[in-house]
Amino acid sequence: MPSEPPQPLDSAATSSAADWRHFAGLLVGAAGLLGLLVLAFVTVLDPYGLRAAPGRPSGPIMDLNQRFMYPQVVRGGAYDSAVFGTSTARLLDPHGLDRAFGGRFANLAMNAATPWEQTQLARLFLTRAPARTVLFGLDGPWCEADAEEKRLTFRAFPPWLYREPLSLSALVHQWNQQSVEIAGRALLHRLGRMPARIRGDGYEVFTPPESQYDAARAAAHIHGDAPRPEAPPEADPATPALPWLDELLGLVPADGLKIVAFMPVNVAAQPRPGSAGAAREAACKARVAEIARRHGATLVDFRIPSAVTQDDTNYWDALHYRLPVAARIVGALRRAVDERRDDPEGFYRVRAAPPAAEH
Repeated sequence: MPSEPPQPLDSAATSSAADWRHFAGLLVGAAGLLGLLVLAFVTVLDPYGLRAAPGRPSGPIMDLNQRFMYPQVVRGGAYDSAVFGTSTARLLDPHGLDRAFGGRFANLAMNAATPWEQTQLARLFLTRAPARTVLFGLDGPWCEADAEEKRLTFRAFPPWLYREPLSLSALVHQWNQQSVEIAGRALLHRLGRMPARIRGDGYEVFTPPESQYDAARAAAHIHGDAPRPEAPPEADPATPALPWLDELLGLVPADGLKIVAFMPVNVAAQPRPGSAGAAREAACKARVAEIARRHGATLVDFRIPSAVTQDDTNYWDALHYRLPVAARIVGALRRAVDERRDDPEGFYRVRAAPPAAEH
């Protein structure tokens, strides 16, 4: 048989280009379809609770970063009271707070949260529904001059989760590897194969079991890792975070219970008496007291030398007290609100309190 004549070079090139265009189209189409399937997977599992609302509870807390998880706890509407702060307030059990103050508490304190981060979460909580009780657990950063510059930490913070109302762009923000991972954990939780990281009200005992407490090791952490903070003397120390606290207290209903508490860190983490740092902190506390009085809030100061803060065996490190101390704080807060005076045993000082008639 006669063989077919050879194909012209320009025809072969055209055919090859068409094949590549076809391949590229298939590749782009497959990638697009896979991307849409991933987005659908994340949307259905809703790992960050975008659909959470009163009557539609939030999902399980599956992410290590509380900044991504707690907005859905707020949007679920199951809690009318909340704790805000850092890890120094995380051991306050909402169940104990429920018994002490009534209502339904969530503990929304976040590890190493800056004052600005705490403000974003508290504002979301306070603008969605009237609050019954709010507790702001304050630490040293609220008194620092650079609080405005240090809004964020190395931990990711998702501002799109704190916008009210949520926009459709929030779906696109979930289109990433981290969201897929958390959605996968949520699926495993639904299938009974993985427990939630922490309780639905935000509470977690993040310290080691009490049975593992080692006083010598704790003392080494307390005095080796946390030198006392110092600060240069200032005639009028700046406290840029305090206006945020002022705003938040103004968002609490007039009949809501407002509590502000400086948390009881070990004396090793408190400025030395008579130092410039101590003077700066005293000025900050005085300003917080003014804000508290203006809004009818109770200000309880545990951040003082006391039998609790001077006893190293009450702490795992300079900042984190043990579980028995956490239970004692809850009871002390109730007494401080009721009695409106300093603790006779010196555990706390009441620096501001509303008139008795308001309670």
